Amino acid sequence: MKPSTPGRGIQGAIPGAILIAALWGFNFVVIKVGVSQVPPLLLAALRFTFSAFPAILFVKRPAVPWKSLAAYGLFLGVGEFGFLFSAIKLGAPAGLASILLQSQAFFTAILASLIHKERLARASLLGMAFGAIGLGIIAFSGRTGAPLAPYLVGMVLLAALGWAAANLVVRSLPPTGGLGLMAWSSLFSPLPLLGLSLAFEGPGQVLASLSSLSALSIGALAYLVILSTLVGYGLWNHLIRTHGAVAIAPFSLLVPVFSLASTALVLDERLPSQDLIGAALVLVGLLAHVLGKKLGLDD
Repeated sequence: MKPSTPGRGIQGAIPGAILIAALWGFNFVVIKVGVSQVPPLLLAALRFTFSAFPAILFVKRPAVPWKSLAAYGLFLGVGEFGFLFSAIKLGAPAGLASILLQSQAFFTAILASLIHKERLARASLLGMAFGAIGLGIIAFSGRTGAPLAPYLVGMVLLAALGWAAANLVVRSLPPTGGLGLMAWSSLFSPLPLLGLSLAFEGPGQVLASLSSLSALSIGALAYLVILSTLVGYGLWNHLIRTHGAVAIAPFSLLVPVFSLASTALVLDERLPSQDLIGAALVLVGLLAHVLGKKLGLDD
């Protein structure tokens, strides 16, 4: 199926894209809880282990090359979540990390334009500009504290680049089910992540964590596996396959909006006016991206 041109035919994808953003927004609260209980690389390894098993026993392997499954699993599991979990554990505030991670939308759109020759419509560029301004306001509003240390910024940006690369792998595949792709590609993430965990977090800490998993840790892991990974990425992959990476990637700009709201509700953190202004600009950017054709922004 040929992906839709950005701004045309994607209105039907909006509810699914918003649901994913909500799941992934709350995901940052869950990650913060998870890495406080389990070493980050080990938590990522467990996440993808249980994303693969037992799902692959019930979900048919997608008809795509093994090398594509491996590339997707490595870019997403090791590239995105290895860096993201570690950055949050090392001190990156979950809210600010959720904002910086959305640079994947720009990485994806630029890479898709260069590699797959997807057209960057004027409305998409305008929407991304509004989104970037909104994210910048949120990031430096003061709510999330002082700016991140450079190495933590770099880790989150590398996570974003890993996500963008995974999006481009999906874009290059023949039509396939999003859930099958997610489950089977997850086979390739646990061993590299476990090896990194043993190397950087130490065998003693790994064994101690595995032998003393709390109910809170298990709950966080269940959310990460079922809602964030299988449901979230399964639907995300389907939308990218159906509508194209340039059309779908900017919806991830809603993730920090839901992340900030989740932080306020769960952790009782107040949303200052700067955050609300930034969130509004993100929404304006998404409206320009989705409805730009109807509004005549691409003329």
